[in-house]
Amino acid sequence: MRPLRISALLVITLVFIAATDRAQQSTPSSGTQEPSAPPPPSENSAENQGKITQTVNLVDVLFTVLNRRNKLVPDLEKNDFKISDDKTPQTIRYFSRQTDLPLRIGLLMDTSNSIRDRLKFEQDAATSFLFSVIRHNRDQAFVMTFDDEPSILQAFTDDAGRLRDEIVKTRAGGGTAVYDAIYTACDKELSHPPRPAGDQPDVVRRVMIVISDGDDNLSNHTRAEAIEMAQRYSVVIYTISTSTQWIQLSQTDPLKAADRKTHLTEGDKILADLAEETGGRAFFPYHVDDLDQSFQDIGDELRNQYSIAYIPTNSTLNGKYHRIRIETPDHKGYQVRARRGYFAKANANTSPNSTPTGQ
Repeated sequence: MRPLRISALLVITLVFIAATDRAQQSTPSSGTQEPSAPPPPSENSAENQGKITQTVNLVDVLFTVLNRRNKLVPDLEKNDFKISDDKTPQTIRYFSRQTDLPLRIGLLMDTSNSIRDRLKFEQDAATSFLFSVIRHNRDQAFVMTFDDEPSILQAFTDDAGRLRDEIVKTRAGGGTAVYDAIYTACDKELSHPPRPAGDQPDVVRRVMIVISDGDDNLSNHTRAEAIEMAQRYSVVIYTISTSTQWIQLSQTDPLKAADRKTHLTEGDKILADLAEETGGRAFFPYHVDDLDQSFQDIGDELRNQYSIAYIPTNSTLNGKYHRIRIETPDHKGYQVRARRGYFAKANANTSPNSTPTGQ
């Protein structure tokens, strides 16, 4: 009897194991499945209700300092400066001396009928500037012409020869739309210049050189809109006048050869305003040879700048224009060249904790 009982138990055990195997094959194994991730919390969930988001209105100002002899002063410290926003003193949050940074230059040439007899002057001046300033594999520039409308001749490149080849092809004709050219150059090119390898996106100097007589008669944009666009992207504008009216030919001082005019035309005053509002400088030369010192001054300034950043205590994002004033109280006679202000206007797509467009 005992052998029969053992055989019966073996049969029952085998039947049970077979049934278990069939059940496992018909049901997917739960051991190999990853647990499903919980759905992301919604914006109104309890997890997100405790978070606080805030737009930071950081205003960053680039500037240069000159002494009584118009020489650069490159060795000042944070405590040497005071800054005010609409006459309200501000606390300097960040300060640095920024030298020898890569340049991103927009060269804008007036090719309208009004400068037809000075076009060769423009071409020589532009070529001279690019070959004296552009450093291969470090700086880049683009060339734009403007008459009835702006047109890109050569996109950003570090090859001064390619830029020159396009410049010499220019021909004069049409009206003058200098404000449209500045607006477009800032909006389309200098708003997102090529970034240096390995550097942060904005660690470049954004510069615009405008060679023109300043006599705008065709722009759709206003001077204020052009200046605002330049200020929005921290573009420093340097202007070179092609007008030869009111020339003082007796001026022979080499230090003043780039500014021989005793009186400025209306166009010259416009060029001066464009430069001063953005922290640049206006030049009024007569001969191409007079530009050598001017170009050297521009290059030196661009590579010897200060940077101050602050969060305005009196600012709301309402589009209001704010005047900036930077002073050196302990250094009488020093002059600070910086943009005169900014618009406290945020971009519609500004994300939390980002710097609003225009500041």
